[in-house]
Amino acid sequence: MTARALIVAAPHSGAGKTTVTLALLAALVRRGLVVRAAKAGPDYIDPAFHAAATGAASFNLDSWAMPGELLDALAADAAGGCDIFVVEGVMGLFDGATAEFGRRGATADLAARFGVPVVLVLDVSRQAQSAAALVRGFAAHDQAVRIAGVILNRVGSERHRGIVADAIAALGVPVFGALPRDATLALPERHLGLVQAAEHADLSELIARLAATAERHCDLDAIAAAAAPLAIGGAMHAPALPPPGQRIALASDRAFSFVYPHVIEAWRRNGAEILAFSPLADEMPPDAADCCWLPGGYPELHADSLAAARRFADGLRRFAQTRPVHGECGGYMVLGQSLEDASGHAHAMTRLLGHSTSFAKRKLHLGYRSARLLSDSVLGRAGTTLRGHEFHYASLQSDIGDAPFAEIADAQGRSLGKAGGRRGRVSGTFFHAIAAA
Repeated sequence: MTARALIVAAPHSGAGKTTVTLALLAALVRRGLVVRAAKAGPDYIDPAFHAAATGAASFNLDSWAMPGELLDALAADAAGGCDIFVVEGVMGLFDGATAEFGRRGATADLAARFGVPVVLVLDVSRQAQSAAALVRGFAAHDQAVRIAGVILNRVGSERHRGIVADAIAALGVPVFGALPRDATLALPERHLGLVQAAEHADLSELIARLAATAERHCDLDAIAAAAAPLAIGGAMHAPALPPPGQRIALASDRAFSFVYPHVIEAWRRNGAEILAFSPLADEMPPDAADCCWLPGGYPELHADSLAAARRFADGLRRFAQTRPVHGECGGYMVLGQSLEDASGHAHAMTRLLGHSTSFAKRKLHLGYRSARLLSDSVLGRAGTTLRGHEFHYASLQSDIGDAPFAEIADAQGRSLGKAGGRRGRVSGTFFHAIAAA
């Protein structure tokens, strides 16, 4: 089975891509189709919503951080097991890093690489006929990117819908649907994006409402017919991050949830076993593990509980005496001396590294990063270069006595200096690794 595919994109962030994507996924599933989904760019949160809507794991496709072979392998794997494959875009359709064409991290890179048509989501809450000018520009901007049609979002009335749809239809671009303004369909947000799927007590009800909305207001037959087969050719090898061990103790709960599905799958395909444990439940890393991985997440929202989890902290310290421990972003914060919350209260952390972090004075750190490892570590040999990203509001309050973990550069290759820390068998960094360069 080879799926037909489409990309849901928008002119800008906040247009409603995730809401519309979930509505389409759920409605297509209700038609009896086998549906898979992916997220463009380095987003941890949206794939969990996709999985809830489709009943199948979602993953990321990132043209800046991932080599072409990995992009092809991930897309081919998804398309080989479903009827329709839907990719949710990131930011605006053409937004990305200032880099070579095809390696910008832009949604348009994926549309061009795979020959996949784009359904453009337009927030028309403050527009009428001017939306047609926007569509004309997006349709003509890049001949390698085809706009198959548009979905109007946040339409104010039937009259409003008619005015906008008629103006766009005059361009020869199909209008696949028009979703009304409805605050009950909005997904709540916090400082790193949407509130996580696992935190929604009524997620299944919300997805059902979204499906019903798509069925009522979208031409699902036309949308499915607009999808096209993925253009992927040749034998594929999927380079990925090496497993940090053969039995990996993986912190996994509401404080530690930012793990890329393609990374976990690559570890498993290389023979590694994942042993999940919950620091919030005061669990220690399983003794059968030969390394421990603390991923990112929201430790700042659970600082009290983590500070009180003495069994977890003591067990982690004992574990680190004989086996490697690595923390990414939120995990890195928990490996430090303390974590200061937004109110200025400092909570003791595991004290395996010398730094402290603070949310009292939040500052956004955001962007693609390459990291050259300064020593042998769980991520590879010294000198290895990885691609990934940084996304957090925490700041380093102090950094005492640890050797740096990696030398970091931005998407344009400009050095950002040395970062992270390592002490004995413990290492950590704000850098989220996606793939080998």
